[in-house]
Amino acid sequence: MSSITSVGPRTLADAIPGGLVRNIALVAGGAAFVGLAAQVVIPLPGTPVPLTLQTFAVLLTGAALGSKRGLLAMSVYALAGIVGVPWFADGNSGWALASFGYILGFIVAAALVGRLAERGADRTPLKALGLMLLGNLAIYAVGVPWLMMATGMDLPTAVAKGVVPFLIGDAIKTVIAAAVLPVTWKAVNFRR
Repeated sequence: MSSITSVGPRTLADAIPGGLVRNIALVAGGAAFVGLAAQVVIPLPGTPVPLTLQTFAVLLTGAALGSKRGLLAMSVYALAGIVGVPWFADGNSGWALASFGYILGFIVAAALVGRLAERGADRTPLKALGLMLLGNLAIYAVGVPWLMMATGMDLPTAVAKGVVPFLIGDAIKTVIAAAVLPVTWKAVNFRR
């Protein structure tokens, strides 16, 4: 009978010992992290979507927690905001917001980024950069159609108001996240 050996953690969260209680704390913590990041708001003229640190927090949360916990954390974030927790951007809540589609996109992005991180895509800067870019695209893929529906904008206008103003900020956040993840993995592996 062969022995079973550990191949190491699949995500950064797996490096933390524990079971169900740990997972609940990580999911709640991920949702709270995004809720706090949503309060860093820079209103942009000409768009109903504010610039926040949410996407940065969502993508880091998805990568650190993995697909299932990341999806659950963003689902908790969205559901709690729908029922009245004022932790969307500018202390908003509810689903009748022009930017709510981006929040739904957070769920998709966290699951996608988490799945790719489970496969090691967060271990090197170049792979982490690709991971973050895909996560941003997932957020836009859900957010822009919602913005169109909520405001009556056509696609070119929605892209001009719901994507273009955020590209520089997203690029900066993506580079930072792509640097943070591999460095954190090195620290985790050093401790082992």
